[in-house]
Amino acid sequence: MSPRLLAMALAPLLGLFIIALGNGFMSSLTTLRLGAAGESATTIGIVSSSYFIGLTLGAIFNDRLILRIGHIRAYTSFASLIAATILLQGLFYDTTWWSILRLINGWAAVGVFLVIESWLLLAGDAKIRGRLLALYMIAFYGAGVIAQAGLGEITRLGDTAPFMLAGMLAALSVLPIVILPRVSPLLDQVEPLKPRQLLGVAPSGLVGCFGSGVAIAGIYALLPLYLQRIGLDVGEVGSMMAWVILGAMLLQYPVGRWSDRKDRQDVLIALAGLCVVLSLITVFLPSESSLLPAMLFLLGGGVFALYPVAVSHAADRAPSDALVPMIQGLLLINSLGSALAPLAISPMMTSFGEAGLFWAFAVVNLAMVSFFLWRRGKRPAAEHPAPFAASTTFSPTGAELRVTEDLMHAAQEHPPLEPVQGTGAAQAETR
Repeated sequence: MSPRLLAMALAPLLGLFIIALGNGFMSSLTTLRLGAAGESATTIGIVSSSYFIGLTLGAIFNDRLILRIGHIRAYTSFASLIAATILLQGLFYDTTWWSILRLINGWAAVGVFLVIESWLLLAGDAKIRGRLLALYMIAFYGAGVIAQAGLGEITRLGDTAPFMLAGMLAALSVLPIVILPRVSPLLDQVEPLKPRQLLGVAPSGLVGCFGSGVAIAGIYALLPLYLQRIGLDVGEVGSMMAWVILGAMLLQYPVGRWSDRKDRQDVLIALAGLCVVLSLITVFLPSESSLLPAMLFLLGGGVFALYPVAVSHAADRAPSDALVPMIQGLLLINSLGSALAPLAISPMMTSFGEAGLFWAFAVVNLAMVSFFLWRRGKRPAAEHPAPFAASTTFSPTGAELRVTEDLMHAAQEHPPLEPVQGTGAAQAETR
């Protein structure tokens, strides 16, 4: 990577790393504080769902705000909102206000992602997006692992210390953006494919993205509550969550290489089936079992890998001019699943106890396995037009990071099994 490219990408990646260090443990901290206060699983699910609803709303509307006020001012505004909402959470406890604060936090967080990802898109052309994507994932997941692992030490400093530290980091994340060399990034209006259009292109991709959104949100929002209720202290909960995110980061690449050699629908079946098995094992695993970190590591790898494999499966079937709007549409479907997950899963934890979380995981993944098997007999396997690209969930603009030059050329040379009808999608640009 050239020094010029590194200089252009350093500011957004450093800003992402700093803000993710603080915001990375807020889902766990919010859940743990609500659980310690004796709130029901349903109440915790409502508060947790507010964050993902904010993410979804921000993914739809924030690009218009950024176009109106500019990237640098937008980033400082979003980061300031994140800092303020976190600090306000630490100042007083009220579930209604916490729900509102978490919604604003989610709305602002996706705005930060929009700025950072569009900045990276401008930093290089489609030939180097794979490397930029790898750096993005290292910054995002690496910060998440560090944040979760350090949660126990931070809480020992006092009840308000985690909120103060997270708010301070959100404020400090502005410094790389305004100090380091920069350019004015470009941002296109988001025009994702509608669910009905996605269903016509790749129904397995749509279902996989929705199901992975449900499972990922369940992990972030409700797994800390499960770990707290089985007797783990805050430090142990943070360590277990760090194992989950580490699995998400480390297992994507080998799963992706595997999906390049096999039909991706078979890989989706295997991943969802593995998540069913791991969920059922965890249900019956003793709380003090030394196998719990390994189970969570594998479950994190399986759940988080479902999304990029599902997107890659859909990309195998899409024409080149529909790649970007298709990936943006799948992201919004994933976000919708995330918004609904805490509301849907928390009643199961109320009815079946803390193990209801893993029963819910098993049901969601079993439903995906059943759908994938049904589709397997309905449609032939698609040829893989380009290598798998590991990824986390993006903002709609950041979805373009997945559309590399290789993928564009391959989609042009290998037309989809079924054309996309009536997408109205603009030609995807390689910037």
